[in-house]
Parts: sequence; C-alpha cells; structure tokens
Amino acid sequence: MLSRRRDGIYGYVELDNPPVNAIGRALRQALLDAVEWAEAEGLERVIVSGKGRGFAAGADTSEFDRPPEPPHLPDVLARIEQSPVPWIAAIHGAALGGGAEIALACRYRIARPDATVGLPEVTLGVVPGAGGTQRLPRLIGLEAALDLVPTGKPVSGTAAKALGLVNEVDDDPVAHAEMLNGEQLGTVVPVGELNTGTVAPEAFEKARKTAAKRMRGQIAPQKAIDLLELSQSASLADGMAAERAVFLELRASEQARSLRHIFFAERGAKAPGWLTADPMPVENVAIVGGGTMGAGIAYALLNAGLKVSVLETDADGVERARANVDKIIEASLGRGLIDAAGADDRRSRLTISDDYAVAGDANLAVEAAFESMEVKRQVFGRLQAAMPAESILATNTSYLDVDEIAAVLDDPSRLVGLHFFAPAHIMKLLEIIRGAKSSDRALATGFSLARRLKKIPVLSGVCDGFIGNRILARYREAADTLLMDGTTPWELDEAIVEFGYAMGPYEAQDLSGLDIAHANRRRQDATRDPNRRYIPIADRMVNEGRLGRKASVGWYRYPGGGGKVVDPLLEDLIREEAHFAKVERGEFSADEIRHRLTLAMINEAAEILAEGIAEKASDIDLVTVHGYGFPRWRGGLMCYADALGAKAVLEGLSELAKEDALVWKPSRVVEECAEKGLRFADWRR
Repeated sequence: MLSRRRDGIYGYVELDNPPVNAIGRALRQALLDAVEWAEAEGLERVIVSGKGRGFAAGADTSEFDRPPEPPHLPDVLARIEQSPVPWIAAIHGAALGGGAEIALACRYRIARPDATVGLPEVTLGVVPGAGGTQRLPRLIGLEAALDLVPTGKPVSGTAAKALGLVNEVDDDPVAHAEMLNGEQLGTVVPVGELNTGTVAPEAFEKARKTAAKRMRGQIAPQKAIDLLELSQSASLADGMAAERAVFLELRASEQARSLRHIFFAERGAKAPGWLTADPMPVENVAIVGGGTMGAGIAYALLNAGLKVSVLETDADGVERARANVDKIIEASLGRGLIDAAGADDRRSRLTISDDYAVAGDANLAVEAAFESMEVKRQVFGRLQAAMPAESILATNTSYLDVDEIAAVLDDPSRLVGLHFFAPAHIMKLLEIIRGAKSSDRALATGFSLARRLKKIPVLSGVCDGFIGNRILARYREAADTLLMDGTTPWELDEAIVEFGYAMGPYEAQDLSGLDIAHANRRRQDATRDPNRRYIPIADRMVNEGRLGRKASVGWYRYPGGGGKVVDPLLEDLIREEAHFAKVERGEFSADEIRHRLTLAMINEAAEILAEGIAEKASDIDLVTVHGYGFPRWRGGLMCYADALGAKAVLEGLSELAKEDALVWKPSRVVEECAEKGLRFADWRR
C-alpha cells in the first residue's frame, strides 16, 4: 500500500496502490502506521509522494457500498496535521478527493506545474469527507473555495500556486521538499489552525443559484455550500463532524449510488472481451460531407493529431465545408482551448476537396453525407474505388440500415457504423454499429478511434435508430400522444426539465429543426404499422412553416430571434387536430407526464436488450446520458428503471396497456426481471 524509508533525518513515504493510489482501508492504516513510525524515529520531516502516474486520485469507491471501516481518513489526517513531525506533500499527476485532503493536512505542499489538484466528490453525489470543506477555505479563502468545491473543478499545479493551495511549484517536488529550510518549515501553521475569514451572505446565495443551474437536481453541491458557510463560524472539529455526517448521509443516497453507477459504466466503456482483432492503424482519415456534422467530426480528428481530408460534391461545397471547419477552429481559439500555433497546426493537416482522389492515402473514411440511402450508396461506391482495399469504411448514419449500405461494397466486411453526436467535437458518445458482415478488424478500428478521440464507445446492433435514436423515437411518440390527448408542449417540457433534463422534447426539436424529424417520418411511412396510432400534429406544423428556431416559430415562438415564448395559436392547432381525430382531451399532471414518458423509454430499451441490439443495460445508460441528456445523477435510463424496480415498471406498463395494448405491451425483459426479481443491470440475453 505504501513504502517508507529513512534517509538521515528525512522520512520518505510513497503511496503505492496502483493504478491511481486509491485510498482504501489498507492504505489508511498504512498511513497511520507511518505517522507513528516517523514520530518514533524522531525524524525532522516526512515527504509523502505517490508512486506511478499520480499522487492519489481519491477514495476507493468500491468501499462506498460497504459500511465504513476504521481507520477513517479524517482521523488519519488529523494525526498527520497534528504530528510534531511536519509532513510535506510532493505532488505529481492527480491529487484528487482524498488525495487532495491528504495534501491539505500536510504542513507544506509542493506540486509539479502540470499536476492536477481538486475535490471532485460532488460529481459522485457526495461531499469531501475528510476535511475538504473545512481546510480548503482556511487555506485559500471562502470565495475561491466556493468556486472549487461545489463544482468539483480541478486546477493545475500552477493555478493551485496562484490560489495558495500549494506553497510551491517545481518539476521535482521531492527534491524541492528536501531543500526546504528546516526553520522555515517549523514556522508554518497547520491549515486547521487558520481562519477562513468571512464573505458576504450574498456570495453563498450566488453559489447556490449557480449550482442549481449548472447541476440541476443534485443535492451534493448545495450541501457542500452549506458546509463551506459553516466553516466561517465553526471550529475545525465541529466543522469536520458536520462534514462527516453529511458525507455518510449522501454516500448512502440514491443519487450517489446512481452517480457511482454511471462513473463505473464510463470507466468500463471499451471493446467487448470477444473482440480481440488488431485495429487498422489510422493516421489519415477522409470525411465525406463538410456540413455541421462532418465539420465537427473533422475537427475532433484534427484535435487527435490526425490528417483529415474533407470531401464535398463541388467547389461551392468545398468553400462551405472550409467555412464550417474554420468556424470551429476560430471558436476554439477564442475560448482559449487552442493557441494560434495550434490553429495553424490543425489547418496544416486539413485538406478540403471535391476530388475523391485525395482519399487515396486514407486508412479510414467516415461518411457524413445527407441521410439518403441512394446518396450513401453512391458515396461508398466512389470511396471503394478511390481507397486502398484494406482501408476501413464507416457510415455516420443516424437511422439507415448499415447492412443495406454495405451491400454496395465488393467487401462489405470493411464497413462499420460510427454514429457521432452533434456537435461531434464536443459530445463524448460514439455508437459503434456492428453490421451483419462487419469484420472484427473494422469494429476494433472503431473502438481504437474512440479511445484516441477520448470518446465513450458503445456497441450497437443494426435496427432503425440503433440504441439512442430508437429510444428517442419512442419518447417523442409518447410525448406527441400526450399532446393530442390533453397536455401542451410547455407543460410537457416543464415536467421533463423538473425530472432533470436540460430541456424538454419540444424545445429540443425547435433547436434541431422540425424538418429533420419530418423527413425521417416520411422515410418510415412505407413500413409504419397501420394499426399503431399516428399523431399528425408535427406534420401539420412543418406544412405551415413552423420549423423551429430557424423559422422563429415552431413549438414556441422566438420573437426577434430571441428566447422562447408560449404560442396560444399552437394550442388551437392541437385542439383542431384532436377534434379531427375525434379525441376527447383530458388533463395530465406533471407526475403522469413523467410516468408515461419514462415508461415508454424503459420499455423500448428493454426490447433493445431483448433483441441483442445493446449487450447490457449499462450501455443504454451511457447512450441516454451522453447522447440524449438523461440526467446523469439518475445514472441513466436503465439505472433509473432499476431504482423504480422491474415489478413497478411492469405494473405501470400493464395499466397503460389497457388504453393501448399495441403501444404499451410490456417487453419480455420487463416481465422476466419482474418475475425473477432481477435488476435490468443483471439481465443477460
């Protein structure tokens, strides 16, 4: 867990719990033993550092589902802080959570400039549990602490020095710690003995409003602010006791459990174990289509250091594509994400052309053209003629049949679906679509690319909409049915925002444009089940030019291109359509709206599991959180379903099936989980 050694009057303690030096029970005990050892040895100082790639990246989260075991970290850190032998933290890599709290308990802190220091506990649904909310404001002041703790935001070693969080920065923190003057070290006051100072009450209210806006629905940020406020009046002992009580309360909460679930799902997002093929080495990528999606994909690839060729249909298309990529580069430059040299470097690796010959050296091509089967088949015909036979081909289609696209190729095993989400250079999700003939090499290349782009990969089978858009279609269908039967777009949107989404389905449609979903509905006309209820409200809106924000009117009005306002004329339109359909409209509470929409999504997701489109429930959680705005603190759609319980889901669906047996028929996965007492997370095909 750690190593310790004496060299003269110096003691060296090195945390050693790979891969991230997580602070579990054994390491806590070893630290406590090291304090006793240092005092017994009569050392002048102890230099504590981390072995491997960082100092310590926080608590061992696997212990969170078990009762806390002594020694508890607050007690260990109290011994370090109060020890007559001063401890010096020599920080490289990450010092996060409990790792940062160890550093705060030390008498002196030295960090590499590129180190990362922070208290990210709120992102896991808890507050710092070993003095973070009480020592940090004593060290850097309440105003700075209010910026860091409720957000979980980490800072670099350089920024930590500017804040006063660390005393010094040095490329070799251990060597710097060895050179510290002993008399100087002896005059340093332990952090716990400092005063926080005070800030105006308005600062706390501002922090609460900011947290409520940025981390809607989450409890931990608000509790963290309460504890920071307490630090200005309470003694360290009283503040620590209050902090510990809140930490233990939150640790057992449903929110913390859900946030831990999605955290581990993200860490486990990788190629399935059966996929052992070597990926195609990719250094040069061709993108077909330089629209919003294609430009975003191109920039994501440029950010990863790849060479990129964007292919368009003609000279005008080339100029539009260049403008689209340039817009992203300039925006990144303006936000300080890259510097001028970085912008020049990205442009130097970018080629935009209407000549497919530029794809001749590409290892991979990603098609991001218009969502038309005919267009895509033409594109892949040209790509296979221009590119080496061993190169990998990918389609970014959102809905179309990957197998039908692959049929145009001489070797359909080359094709894989790579479904990016807009904006592609920001959104972290990448659905990797396994066609019937997709080779393991093609799939492995998709997962390798996702890792290089720092995206979260999820494997999906072939169906209309894959995992995410298929669930989205069911969500929208249920929402449209509620509109016809009695609610309004704004009532429904408000109910969903209260659930934790950033925006409801109708505001989201206005943002993307109603014509996009309309075109997809027309594609589905030929195969739509005639016995399934169809709601024509959105079709009429498109026919009347209500296309969303870009038309200044959609489900809402946007006067002068500004914010949304409720449109009473739309209520009249909905009532007319209900009258034409002979629907007697009723009323739905916000709870009933949420009940129907979430059950519709859960049931469709269960069918996706039943069909083998998704391999496991946590994959669906990743897709819904990272692609569709499902509230992270609920853990994802299927984690939420498990919180409800399969029995409750089945009861809800069975009751709704009395209204419409075709739409609400429970999936066999729901029935099986309810019958056997299984969690959706544990169900396997």
